[in-house]
Amino acid sequence: MKTKRLISLLLVLVMAAVLFAGCSKEKESGKASDGKISISMYLWDRSMLKELSPWLEEKFPNIEFTFIQSFNTMEYYKDLMARGETMPDIITCRRFSLNDAAPLSEYLMDLSGSEVAGTFYSSYLEVNRETSGAIRWLPMCAEVDCTMANKDLFDQYGIPLPTNYEEFVAAIDAFEAVGIKGYQTDWDYDYTCLETMQGCAIPELMSLEGTQWRMEYESETEEEQVGLDDTVWPKVFEKYEQFLKDVRFEQGDEELRFSEVMEPYFEGKTAMVRNTAALADNITQERGTRSVILPYFGETSDDNWLLTYPMCQVAVSKQVEEDDAKREAVMEVLLAIFSEEGQKHVAAGTSVLSYNKEVKINPTPALEYVQDCIDRNHLYMRLASTEVFSISQDVGHRMMTGEYDAQAAYDAFDQRITDFKDPDAVEVMFTQETGYSNDFTEHGSAAASSLMNTIRASMEADMAIGFSPTVSTSIYAGDYTLQQAKWVLTARNSIYQGEYSGEEVWRFMDWLVNVKEDGSNPICHRNLMPVTSGLEYTVTEYERGKFRLEDVTVNGEPLDKTGTYTLLLVGADTFLEHETFCNCPMPADLKEKRQAYLVSDFSSQECMQEALEKTRQFLEPTEYVTIRQGK
Repeated sequence: MKTKRLISLLLVLVMAAVLFAGCSKEKESGKASDGKISISMYLWDRSMLKELSPWLEEKFPNIEFTFIQSFNTMEYYKDLMARGETMPDIITCRRFSLNDAAPLSEYLMDLSGSEVAGTFYSSYLEVNRETSGAIRWLPMCAEVDCTMANKDLFDQYGIPLPTNYEEFVAAIDAFEAVGIKGYQTDWDYDYTCLETMQGCAIPELMSLEGTQWRMEYESETEEEQVGLDDTVWPKVFEKYEQFLKDVRFEQGDEELRFSEVMEPYFEGKTAMVRNTAALADNITQERGTRSVILPYFGETSDDNWLLTYPMCQVAVSKQVEEDDAKREAVMEVLLAIFSEEGQKHVAAGTSVLSYNKEVKINPTPALEYVQDCIDRNHLYMRLASTEVFSISQDVGHRMMTGEYDAQAAYDAFDQRITDFKDPDAVEVMFTQETGYSNDFTEHGSAAASSLMNTIRASMEADMAIGFSPTVSTSIYAGDYTLQQAKWVLTARNSIYQGEYSGEEVWRFMDWLVNVKEDGSNPICHRNLMPVTSGLEYTVTEYERGKFRLEDVTVNGEPLDKTGTYTLLLVGADTFLEHETFCNCPMPADLKEKRQAYLVSDFSSQECMQEALEKTRQFLEPTEYVTIRQGK
């Protein structure tokens, strides 16, 4: 039985004792305490907090939004439903397939007859249509993820940009002849394996046989599982085997990660990598290296395709239909999100393509050399089910190391796709005795506090500060697998630990809370407030979404600014520092000192896992913040 089909079993095993944000009486009624309509919105990544969430709050002052950074998989939402929680009003997810989403259908609205559905090109909605005719998921504007080329390097060596697969291989050979790596990518990741495997054979996957197989796979049932076909998929693995040879894959490359690949690219030592149009534009603007997108090449230029995927899929809870006022408000929010202005806020300046008829998002310079693919609508939407991600990584790595040839890879993939089991999602790791809500109160989030207390205890630090979105869900009472524990965290972030003076601790809190002289604000809404352990702090909210740090205490006593403390820091600097996010750079001296305290090769996710192996519980929360209203 597939993990993705276990929802009925999970309903029996892990019914929750604790409800999550959105389940209080005022939220169930659809009204906030001040009479505003209350809408909870789960965002697949913190990138959506950059421009979209503040824009929505400004556009809809009559709506009380609750934004939560969730987890980018359908399994996350299935798990919420399995333990008896309530579906958020609006949910988003990037990793999507129709069969992955099928168990959620009963909890979601049918949007096929909505006004916003009428704004789409029908071909892009059809891939999301269920056999019943319902459409519950709407695709946001598309990322383009293909081959990124250093155009300056091509010009420097007089090597023409390729227009077909033969020329692509010739360009690789030409660069290798002058001591430059022709093509490289971050093979370690599941998405890289998935996209390069599908990308090298898009004409086959988009053939009549390929689209027929995909329709059958996306419509499979518990009783009728769909394996690989024997026409298209053997060719996919044959082409991938050849692709790995042609790009000169070398043993050990399967462990390469993003930074290890991008540094040689920045230095002009690698000519082409797999990446997105958004990153190509960013590199061109910020590093001065002209980077452009090339397609996945076919035998002729007519066979070239772009691999795309929606920045996310959007769905609405069926419970929204029970309140006419709330339903109307949610539909207005959807129309706004999928408008031209809304999609530009979702994209936040990155290069995207739109699936909507009247939305004009002009291609950026990075897409200059693939305009013919755009004009011919040669946009392939990747197949991205949970199991295909995982199996592509495992089978792809075995092909890379020489364990599998094309036939063995096909056989292994075919066997696993009808009997997929995620090891992180099966074995019970521990049983949580007490649940803690992620509702944000005047004393913070109990779930976030529990998580930070657990991590700090394991690291044996005097105090800990978590910043940027920290927790994605409530902590429930019941059995936890490793995968369920990972879903508590919003993301895998670096951690830092070292000795700081009390004065430096105060300055960290000042950076994370106070609005700066230039108006930049590290806290747009309460879910972005720092989560602390081993210290408490008090703030005054003197204007909606603007806070002033009043005091910091340790066990109820004032912070000793002359004292020395072991401080653990967990968070994403980019979220706070980048001008398209909060635009609040960390003070330079604190950042330089903090960098020296990096805990190498040990992220917040590994830290949490190690902590839970010791404690076997998420620890009891504390009231780490007090929010006062004032001037």
